[in-house]
Amino acid sequence: MTFNCTIPVIFDLHDTALTARLQHRIDHKTKPLGALGRLEPLALRIGQILGSESPQLEHPQMLVCAADHGLAARGVSAYPSDVTWQMVENFLAGGAAVSVLARQHGLALTVVDCGVARDFALRAVAPGQPRLLVHKVAPGTHDASSGPAMTAAQCAQALANGMEVVRNLPGNALLLGEMGIGNTSVASLLLARLCGIPLDECTGAGTGLDAAGVARKRAVLAQALEANEGAVEPLDALAALGGFEVATLVGAVLQAASERRVIVVDGFITSAAVLVAARLQPHVLQRCVFAHGSAEPGHAHLLAHLVPHPQARPLLDMGLRLGEGSGAALAWPLLQSACCLLREMASFEAAGVATQAA
Repeated sequence: MTFNCTIPVIFDLHDTALTARLQHRIDHKTKPLGALGRLEPLALRIGQILGSESPQLEHPQMLVCAADHGLAARGVSAYPSDVTWQMVENFLAGGAAVSVLARQHGLALTVVDCGVARDFALRAVAPGQPRLLVHKVAPGTHDASSGPAMTAAQCAQALANGMEVVRNLPGNALLLGEMGIGNTSVASLLLARLCGIPLDECTGAGTGLDAAGVARKRAVLAQALEANEGAVEPLDALAALGGFEVATLVGAVLQAASERRVIVVDGFITSAAVLVAARLQPHVLQRCVFAHGSAEPGHAHLLAHLVPHPQARPLLDMGLRLGEGSGAALAWPLLQSACCLLREMASFEAAGVATQAA
């Protein structure tokens, strides 16, 4: 496929001097070395991303991208496709898990219709309430088990939409979420194709399939891989196997990384979007904090694939498999605490506390 889309160049954040200064600050706080455990490398990571020894997270944005999938008609989910649009309404009404958590933690919630098979009425949004943006490429993708889910033009449009959305959001932190019945299948397909993981190991119960349902899902996904066997490059695989919400998230990740925002990655589907973005621009991963390890088995394989990058280790392990960005929202206070400790915790010298005896 030929893609008419400009991919931003993501530069290497490596800064030896800044890293040394940050580590010195962390090591000389009033605590034993390493006593704050994984909060310490998290503080270091955020300081590196934001280029500051006193990083401050400002105007955090929760971005939930939603779309429908042709594959859903093949029975790859325990829920009907109508749940996609119904959950979008639930997000906007404030009743979904991500809505509650965003409200609790002061995260601005933006829901994007990237390709939902239903049109939503425009509505006035009160300050602090979830808002809807419409960037619908089409009302759902084609069935990937019989050919490409998207055309190159559709995929490029979704990527461009994601970049545009992030350009227009304030702040220096982006939390990723998604909604789309059938999109764990998309993540499994992208993992299998781009990482060479056997499909059976990439595919789980998703929204709650029983054993027979999982077997049916794996058979359908095998057909999708065969029908798109030539789609091996990142953008080709994304167009052939992906969804409009995943492609929009890829664009959002690329734009956020180019703007040096902290990117908080939720679970399996958002991690698959990050995988594609990182295949296009590897330094994307330097800007990412992985929120949690999903109960979906493919997510463990995806994170294991990213092991050479220390930031790929998820902050939480709570058996979550909801999606929506719920895990990212739950992890958010850890990022805030890491920054506060780096900025506000006293050093031994400033506090007049004796250091460890020689």
